[in-house]
Amino acid sequence: MFHMERKTMFLPALYVLLPLLDVLSYAEENLRANRLDCVRASEQCLKEQTCSTKYRTMRQCVAGGKESNFSMVAGLEAKDECRSAMDALKQSPLYHCRCKRGMKKEKNCLRIYWGIYQTLQGNDFLEDSPYVTMNSRLSDIFRLAPIIGEPAVARENNCLNAAKACNLNDTCKKYRSAYISPCTSRVSTAEVCNKRKCHKALRQFFDKVPPKHSYGMLYCSCPISDQTACSERRRQTIVPVCSYEEKQKPNCLELQASCRTNYICKSRLADFFVNCQPETRSLSGCLKENYADCLLSYSGLVGTVMTPNYLRSPKISVSPFCDCSNSGNNKDDCDKFTEFFTENTCLRNAIQAFGNGTDVGVWQPMSPVQTTTSTTTPYQKNRERNPNTIDNNINTDPGIYHFCGSLQVHLCPGLCQAHCA
Repeated sequence: MFHMERKTMFLPALYVLLPLLDVLSYAEENLRANRLDCVRASEQCLKEQTCSTKYRTMRQCVAGGKESNFSMVAGLEAKDECRSAMDALKQSPLYHCRCKRGMKKEKNCLRIYWGIYQTLQGNDFLEDSPYVTMNSRLSDIFRLAPIIGEPAVARENNCLNAAKACNLNDTCKKYRSAYISPCTSRVSTAEVCNKRKCHKALRQFFDKVPPKHSYGMLYCSCPISDQTACSERRRQTIVPVCSYEEKQKPNCLELQASCRTNYICKSRLADFFVNCQPETRSLSGCLKENYADCLLSYSGLVGTVMTPNYLRSPKISVSPFCDCSNSGNNKDDCDKFTEFFTENTCLRNAIQAFGNGTDVGVWQPMSPVQTTTSTTTPYQKNRERNPNTIDNNINTDPGIYHFCGSLQVHLCPGLCQAHCA
């Protein structure tokens, strides 16, 4: 009776809210459509006298702060001028600019983005992605990719089939050959390859090759009867002996620090944190309810110093090539960072969904997945939500779950989480 009353109250509320959500969604799409990439936004700003003056002032403030502790020693007048410049830039195209993965001037675009972001936000946390939100769906890829293979229970080796399909596509074959060559060519007796060239070629492969082929190789499903051979082929996709492994495993926090000194690696890591953020109260296991965006952001890490790969494990689990030994007092931070890879329910569900040919919108009624590890990013301490705390009064009414699972969750994720969690 109680469940019927809740459903009766819930559905009329939806009829009122959905038109409003449509308006908000349209406004958000409009903002994205009008956003310039940061290179063009910078060029446009420099052509306008007022914007140009404020932009140059802001850059001087940033340089002064880095080089001479400007913020501590500058007079009040100078500080006010810096604050005025920053406030003015919030009204310029620079404030909302983003970059596109694989774009021609990607590194320059990211340099501009982080310069603006760190100054206006006042921190260097990786809580926002510098990349344009794609909002694609796995179902869009499936419609274009009948060659991906059958679900994981099938007897065929889908990873082998994906490699064969790649060789039949000119673009995939071209970029695959382009990374196989540097990733397998020994440079000297001491170096198995030129890792820098290997990484660059891998990034081009995942940036240029259509997902129906690149995802087919990276996220292929393995039948239960053939886990070893199939999963090992999937693990070998990125030629880990060159792109992944080192002579010694570095500490994960040191590897992360190294990543943050490189604009591309830092940006791809931030994108991964944003798009693969787990949420135990979500039916999909993802805060953003979008598997395609999570898989895209994960593939973006391949070819950076933070390159992850599959672990030899009975379950789907990935990790960068690092561990938490020698972490000292930062052991908890290191464990939290590595668990975002190894125990990431959102990423695991996204990989399984791709292999099974499903997507967020086709989930069946089920209880939320409970995890025992923290899934917050290392940069959310100040506003940690403790996503692993499960409400003991979760509504498991199948009618509610089916309805929310079928909604276009990008229109009302918060609404569905509130009533389905």
